Amino acid sequence: MKNIFLYDTTLRDGTQGEDVSFSVEDKLRVARLLDDFGVHYIEGGWPGSNPRDLEFFNRAKELKLKHAKIAAFGSTRRPKNNVAEDPNLQALIEAETPVVTIFGKTWLLHVKHALQITESENLAVIEESVAYLKSKGKEVVYDAEHFFDGFKGSREYALQTLAAAERGGADVIVLCDTNGGTMPDEVSAIVRDVKQQVNVPLGIHTHNDSEVAVANTLAAVKEGAVHVQGTINGYGERCGNANLCAIIPNLQLKLGHSCVSEEKLKKLTGLALAVSELANLAPRKHLAYVGASAFAHKGGVHVSAVMKTPETYEHIAPEVVGNQRRVLVSDLSGRSNVVYKAQELGIDLQGNTKAAQEIVEDIKLKEFNGYQYEDADGSLELLIKRRAQEWKEFFELEGFKVIIHKEAKEAYPVSEALIKVRVGNEIEHTAAEGNGPVAALDNALRKALEKFYPALKNMQLADYKVRVLDGQDGTSAKVRVLITTKNGQGAWNTVGVSTNIIEASWKALVDSVYYHLLKTGADGVTKERSNSHDPITITYVR
Repeated sequence: MKNIFLYDTTLRDGTQGEDVSFSVEDKLRVARLLDDFGVHYIEGGWPGSNPRDLEFFNRAKELKLKHAKIAAFGSTRRPKNNVAEDPNLQALIEAETPVVTIFGKTWLLHVKHALQITESENLAVIEESVAYLKSKGKEVVYDAEHFFDGFKGSREYALQTLAAAERGGADVIVLCDTNGGTMPDEVSAIVRDVKQQVNVPLGIHTHNDSEVAVANTLAAVKEGAVHVQGTINGYGERCGNANLCAIIPNLQLKLGHSCVSEEKLKKLTGLALAVSELANLAPRKHLAYVGASAFAHKGGVHVSAVMKTPETYEHIAPEVVGNQRRVLVSDLSGRSNVVYKAQELGIDLQGNTKAAQEIVEDIKLKEFNGYQYEDADGSLELLIKRRAQEWKEFFELEGFKVIIHKEAKEAYPVSEALIKVRVGNEIEHTAAEGNGPVAALDNALRKALEKFYPALKNMQLADYKVRVLDGQDGTSAKVRVLITTKNGQGAWNTVGVSTNIIEASWKALVDSVYYHLLKTGADGVTKERSNSHDPITITYVR
């Protein structure tokens, strides 16, 4: 077993990925999260390249980190500059970080065509840059850029560049697969060779252009690398960097190395979600270990087995990395899926085979008609409870109209909804406007119901998605509407399907209201179990 040093470059290399962007405040919050998780090094950015990174390093001095060291990133000196006068090296020193990481050229292709200097000049650039930073009391990480391509082009020269970094006093030499095109067997052979030639600790930095970045990292560690670079969620340029959220559990749980404590490892999924939230990106559901689908089971045979012995279809317990098991309910489901899902909701269907089978049939029929419950947890819970429990009827629709009018060519369209609902023995007839027909319907429904159910004031629509299901049918195609709603305590998704987008939206909206009222303990009229929506009358006025 080896102690592995984790070097996170989410805040530098990760931000070079498409759609990834952090404010200075975001970067500071990510740094705190990484430190709390147990990462050893946090690469904060390139202080010589942009004002945002410069501001980060100024404010990072105030961070009270318990575990991690902040690293500033940059390049070796420019070939024509003296080290003491090179702006890039001076910016690295002025960042006042305990660790400095610089990259240098390994590949003769870059030496000759990018830098346009001689081989010996490049070696001097590397050695002098590292030595200068060491003279300033810095811990120096040397990134050998394009190392594997350079090694395959000229083994002798690639090793000479590493020797130059070693002579300069580099604390760690990192072998970089910058283009991401090297295969795991090549990484193994090359790292094994380098290990015999270099006396300082080795690190590995890989990119995912061939979808083997994690495998390449593991191969390098197996051959002696002890310093591992990567990003959270695999963010990075082009196809991304090696994903630390897969590397860490693989090294620790599969290969027996030590990266973080067991307690810290339980925070891995939370870390992945928090970083994606700060990056303003949707979490990647299918990521190993930390994705929402990593321990999701859909097939009935799988669920039946997992209910008895989780190891049958799970390679680790999801709790070890802070994730959780999910059972998906769809037209592929059997009774086991429904029983498990009902159990999560506090409903025991073990002894109610009839209700469980009815729910399965309901789901299969609904999904045949275009519904999908994998991402509609609110609608699924309502469907199960309609069959398995006495059902509360909070209101009944008598009818509604949606009017969209545009008064002039340049005028913005105005949407108005008129709605009539029955609550117990009372009928409420109201109207409301909105910036679209769905918003108008939402406002009118709330207006009609809030005097009966004040808790609706705390509910708000957070997201709205529409998907066309039968594109070949043109404007008469079915659409599926997915609504996300929040109430300050949580969020839930509801779904509706129809050939009419307004009706599909209404169905999802009604489920959303029902879910909120059930969760807030509102009183309704108890009725016989049902699994259908009320009929709807729609009139368009143009």
